[in-house]
Amino acid sequence: MKNARPLFCATLITLSVVADSKPSILLNCGAPAPDSDLDGRIWTPDSGSEFSLPSSSESVAAPQQVSSVAKVPYLTARIFTSTSTYSFPLAVGRVFLRLYFYPVNYANYTATDSFFSITAVPYTLLHNFSASLVADAVGSPYITREFSLNVSAGVLNLTFTPSSTPNSFAFINGIEIVPIPDIFVSNNPILITDAYGKSISYEIDPEWAIQTVYRLNVGGRAITPRDDELFRSWEDDSRYIFGAAFGVTYSNDPNVSISYPPQVPTYIAPTEVYATARSMGPDAGVNLQYNLTWILQVDAGFYYFVRFHFCEIQYPITKTNQRVFDIFINNQTVQKYADVIAWSGNIGVPAYRDYAVITMGSGQMDMWVALHPDVAAEPEYYDAILNGLEVFKLQDIGSNSLAGLNPESVSHPIVGSPNEDVSRKNHKPVPAIVGGVAVLLVAFCLILLCKCRRKKKVVACHETSSCCASPIPSNLCRHFSITTIKAATKDFDESLLLGIGGFGKVYLGEINAMGMKVAIKRSNPTSDQGVHEFHSEIETLSKLRHIHLVSLIGYCQGNSEMILVYDYMARGTLRDHLYNSQKPPLSWKQRLEICIGAARGLHYLHTGAKHTVIHRDVKTTNILLDENWVAKVSDFGLSKTLPTLDDTHVSTMVKGSFGYLDPEYAWRHQLTEKSDVYSFGVVLFEVLCARPALVHMLPDEQVNLADWAVHCQKNGNLVYIIDPYLKGRMAPESFEKFAETAEKCVADVGADRPSMGDVLQNLEFALRLQEHTDDDGEITDGIIENAILTSMVESSTTTTITKMIRGRSFASEVLPYKRSLALSSHRSLIRAYSCS
Repeated sequence: MKNARPLFCATLITLSVVADSKPSILLNCGAPAPDSDLDGRIWTPDSGSEFSLPSSSESVAAPQQVSSVAKVPYLTARIFTSTSTYSFPLAVGRVFLRLYFYPVNYANYTATDSFFSITAVPYTLLHNFSASLVADAVGSPYITREFSLNVSAGVLNLTFTPSSTPNSFAFINGIEIVPIPDIFVSNNPILITDAYGKSISYEIDPEWAIQTVYRLNVGGRAITPRDDELFRSWEDDSRYIFGAAFGVTYSNDPNVSISYPPQVPTYIAPTEVYATARSMGPDAGVNLQYNLTWILQVDAGFYYFVRFHFCEIQYPITKTNQRVFDIFINNQTVQKYADVIAWSGNIGVPAYRDYAVITMGSGQMDMWVALHPDVAAEPEYYDAILNGLEVFKLQDIGSNSLAGLNPESVSHPIVGSPNEDVSRKNHKPVPAIVGGVAVLLVAFCLILLCKCRRKKKVVACHETSSCCASPIPSNLCRHFSITTIKAATKDFDESLLLGIGGFGKVYLGEINAMGMKVAIKRSNPTSDQGVHEFHSEIETLSKLRHIHLVSLIGYCQGNSEMILVYDYMARGTLRDHLYNSQKPPLSWKQRLEICIGAARGLHYLHTGAKHTVIHRDVKTTNILLDENWVAKVSDFGLSKTLPTLDDTHVSTMVKGSFGYLDPEYAWRHQLTEKSDVYSFGVVLFEVLCARPALVHMLPDEQVNLADWAVHCQKNGNLVYIIDPYLKGRMAPESFEKFAETAEKCVADVGADRPSMGDVLQNLEFALRLQEHTDDDGEITDGIIENAILTSMVESSTTTTITKMIRGRSFASEVLPYKRSLALSSHRSLIRAYSCS
């Protein structure tokens, strides 16, 4: 085998130049006239074109139009009963060849009789291929195959040969040829690991044929060809994750944009691949106990080239040795000390690495791809990350063949999205012991399902109904059809996107029949928040009505969709107005009024409802603001209801958001309303200091806002870390009452924290103090005055203070505020400062 070369340093070729000199070919086989596909691309008929049409062929139409099957290129076909060849004159270079198959009965031709081979001399692409068996195995009505071929003779001859079995025939629905830069070119040798753990050095010959087996957008949505420079499809990776260890998914930080370095051409992968990721999660203890693993079924007996796409997209990962991990393929280590920042040089900069593996035997097998923290490197975070994954099959060198075996016929196919390649779906079961456990789990789940049905949980309705029977009263919560939701959001137009959260994307919509704007939250299938959170949100909010709780208008469930419809909150989240935003800062009075509104909403949950409801996820992104700045608590997916008034807590799995999580709840797993009080205390400090609850880039003692703020408060230095905009704009008494309340809320022990009712009273008092001062006009620069008053204590004469005021010889935030100061005796000095 020749020396291998990594594909990290791909040749720089501008796609626009390639596209201009080598136009794509789109053939809608058997079609009578040109037509456009769902992406707006025009497909031409294969008859009467400049390409040589096989003479012994027949054009046919599909017997019926299945709703899930696109008209172009699937609903017409070219049938071959003897060896036939298309001849495509092409410029020299590498191309993507995509073949589209829709195996149904055409006229007098039965789909199950079709077995055939396809060659592109000198390559065998498919041999004795049955599109019908493949489609049955994957539960998809149609399938595609993608190959990358090097055209060296200026022509590509594509030959279809029916097998010798009785009544056999060949067919094709669509042929796509896209000229591409050689994305497999590289300059640095790499080692591949064979099935016995032996490393072998080799290189990819530029003449080889290559088949795309998997192309996954890890941690993100499926990407359609129109969003890819090379018209590639990228599949959502979630279906291939092994077990329940899905890790966490996320998108790039708002302040991080994707910037391709010179060695990574933009055509290597779309921006969206690098702008989403999957990592193991924030718990180092958990991460060290498992591998983040994908299982991908492949044909045994071939070499495979595996491309990993990486990009750090979230703070605080900005330096080397913060996140270091190992990469395994088929239980063999292919990379130690993987460090994305070391490879890319910075956050938001893509990198990719290529590895290869040899598989032995025949038939189908599972390829295991896994990541695990590298303990030996002693990184700051024991975690791993991946943004994209591609698996390519390399031709068998001896026979120039890429052909694998047909899958066995199955009675229970894996059902998935119909537009995915067959090879991406044809999973076979892993070891028998896993199958046995799976049977037990299924039985257990069926028992739980029966119980849930007895309890009359929310049920999914058919898409065709606008509103259907539901345990939720229709006057409180309405069921919407997916058709209505798509109409309201213009089919989830990205221009209507309001934001992205843990549950999924939120869109602005307009329900025509209701004549109102709404916020439509659509679940992300890869999100770690699922059906339970969805139902919890509906059941909780449909029973609660309060001016300071966001109103749930309705929901949509069915056809793999979980959607919630809320009142539209025109001013977004509280966090949007605190930091990392272009919005003007809020005044101190506005902040007080918003905090009071949120406290009223939480107080109602704790005491005003029939049963105590604990929110469990109080944070600034879950406090929304309407057009009148009225605060409303939102997102009840994690909420918990105490069963009876006699219960003081409920034992439960710990859930919440890092930075806001009650430490006592985390330790004891006993949830009380004081857990919400702790989280709200963090919100208060966030409002005061205008910074996130966690900032990992700061010194250790400052990372956690609650801990740092309490430390400063106890030392009398809280004034140093408040929002600079507020300095000089708060009445000292109001500031002190607010800070004192926040400090009590985040006490380590729940019993030491005030009730939400007490918090509400304290905040209302702080607002009255501020309003009284504003009305008097006596205090206009509160924080400056704090420094003045403290200086009075430290100096013995009024003359000294007067000189300091008039000479501005002090910084506005230099001295901390002291509660013991007698403010009333120094009003004249404060007025002197204001007028000077």
